[in-house]
This record gives sequence, C-alpha cells and structure tokens, in this order.
Amino acid sequence: MNHVNTPKSRNLLPRVLASTLLGLALVGPAAWAAGTLVPPQGYYEGIEKAKDKDDNFSCPAVPKPYTDTLQFRSKYEGSDKSRSTFNAASDQAFRDATKDITNMERGVSKLVMQYMRDGRPAQLDCTLNWLTTWAQAGALESTDFNHTGKSMRKWALGSMSSSYLRLKFSEAHPLQGHEQQAQQIEAWFSKLGDQVVSDWSNQPLERVNNHFYWAAWSVMATAVVTNRRDLFDWSVKEYKTAASQVDPDGFLPNELKRQQRALSYHNYALPPLMMIASFAQANGVDLRGENNGALQRLADRVLTGSKDPSAFQAKNGQKQDMTDLKVDSKYAWLEPYCTLYTCSPDTLQRKRDMEPFKTFRLGGDLTRTFDPAGEKNGKGQAKGNDSGDEKDHDQW
Repeated sequence: MNHVNTPKSRNLLPRVLASTLLGLALVGPAAWAAGTLVPPQGYYEGIEKAKDKDDNFSCPAVPKPYTDTLQFRSKYEGSDKSRSTFNAASDQAFRDATKDITNMERGVSKLVMQYMRDGRPAQLDCTLNWLTTWAQAGALESTDFNHTGKSMRKWALGSMSSSYLRLKFSEAHPLQGHEQQAQQIEAWFSKLGDQVVSDWSNQPLERVNNHFYWAAWSVMATAVVTNRRDLFDWSVKEYKTAASQVDPDGFLPNELKRQQRALSYHNYALPPLMMIASFAQANGVDLRGENNGALQRLADRVLTGSKDPSAFQAKNGQKQDMTDLKVDSKYAWLEPYCTLYTCSPDTLQRKRDMEPFKTFRLGGDLTRTFDPAGEKNGKGQAKGNDSGDEKDHDQW
C-alpha cells in the first residue's frame, strides 16, 4: 500500500555509473564495492527542454565567499527559554551578516533549476564556478561559531548539496568534462559534512529539536553526493532519534516548548525528516516503521493542526501563531510524503492546490522531482513558491 519512487536495481548501475565515476577519487574503491548511495528516482531527470544557445543568460556575480567566524545574532535574541519572541533588530543584524551565504544558497538553487530547465552550457558553467569559488576559499569552514552560526552552516550545506545532486545524477550527465571542478566541490561538501556531524553530535535529548533534523538532512544529501556511507548512517541515526521523540499523539515535546509557535515548528520539522526518509528508502532502508509509524503520526498531527490548531493550544496552553502555516512553500514536505505514504484524497487536493513546490533549502523544484504531474497541473505559481522565501531563516 505504501510506496516510494526508487530506481529499479537492475537499471540503477548503468544510469548512475557515468555521473558517479568522478566521485570515486573521493570515496575510494572500498565504498564503491559496498554499493553506491543514490537519491530517489526523480533526481535522474534530464534537461526539460534543451536550448542550443545561451541567449538572454548572464551569469550573476559570485557572492563573496564567507570565510569569517560563524558568530551571528538570533532573531529570538532576548527571548526566554522558549525562543519564541521575535526581535526585529537582531533579525536584521543577522540578515545583514549572512547576506552572502543566503545569496549563495538561493543562487545555486536557482541556477541549477534554470540549467535543468534549459540545459544551457553557460548556466552549468556559472553554477560550477560559483561552487568552485566557495570551495577553493574554504567558505563556511570556521570552527569559531555559535548556535546560529552552526545552524547557517548546516542550512547552507543542505541547500547546496541537494541542488548539486541534480547535476550529479541527471541522466544528461552534465558533470562529464567537469571532473576537476566536481572533485573540488565534492571534497568541500565532504569536509563541511564532517563539520556538521561534529557540530550536532552528542547533545542531550532535551536539546534535540528541528535544528538537528535539518543538520541530518544536510548530511544525508552530502552523503549521497559524496557516496559516504558513514554520513548516511549518521543521518539515519539522527532520524531515528527524531522519530523516538514523537509521542503517541503525534507531538514533538521539544517543539511544544515553542509556545505560540509550536505548530509552526512541528511543521518546520517535517521537511528534513521526510527527505531523509525518502533518501533512505531509495537506498533500501525503510524508516517508516520507526516508533510505530512516528513520521506519519507527526504529519497527520500537523495537517490536522493546520486546519484546527486547538489541539496544540490544549497541549501547551498557547494560542498558535498561524502566520507560517499560511505560506504554501512551508508544506513542500508533502511531495516526498505522498510518495512514502498513500495520501488521502483531501491531502492530495491540498497538495495540488499549493503546487509547484520550489524551495532552496530542499534543493529546488520538489514537485518536478517527486510528482511531475503536479508541475503541469499545480495552481501555486502565483503564491510565492519560488526558490525559497524570506522567512526561511528559523534561527535559534
């Protein structure tokens, strides 16, 4: 009854061989012998409609590589331990300090989507130049960081590596002829992946919240890009920790602490968890049964709460702020969800009404990846579902 979009094993090796050979220098023969990590089926998509000329495309300037310390202010600065009271001044300071990082995340996602749509060589060259420039500079590698700084690192890694996945595995093999750049980029991703693991490991369970789930997603995307089983296993381990936190009623105790933003943060926890489960499924690891179906229980709680948040108010005593729940792109997790599970007609209709889902933190166009029919039939083009929105800065 449950199903997922995964490549058939007999067709897998020929399709990924050309695009993964260049990564062997990074992962070595032992990893290759153990089996190649792969993304879900949709990541093999080719160019949508190739254009022969590079007309009307001008490569934007590369954002300045961020090599400074990762010490940033939080938009919840001055809040109590619930971290739920917005501080406009510190939020603006954060945005100013992280502008180049965010421009890099958004820009890479946009460039990859443009290339996968048009197939113009200049678009690909531009994308690889952006990534190589940051890789050569050792951007985002600082070990001088605070909580918001390490959060930016994992968000940025997840955005870039999940966009790059499309180039790595596309049946159009865009990385052929660009092996040197690809190795530099992947080596950088691999180094950042190690740092993210270090940043978010060995924390007490009472501190493990959505940030850890997003860290695990960035590591999962990087694991598949670099074919590193150790990163894959760490991501799966973190997913299982997350699943263990979901109570019998579908609530996450550490997100309930966020008072009026509890429902919003339950919803925010779902995108990385859905993506991890989908990528794990593509590699023969079925996580849907963890903690008696915790992921579906959490999703059901959020979908119900988005229509009627009274259960959340009853649980933590706070009237819920529904602002984020009215933003279509916040439900991008529905795309992998409806491949992992059989969605109800009502949920499918909600998904259709909001499609297409395009979000840079998950690597771009999820609708084309998981449900191409929704790309054609969706009604969400005018609702802000671009490569991301300005509210995707959920710092601690």
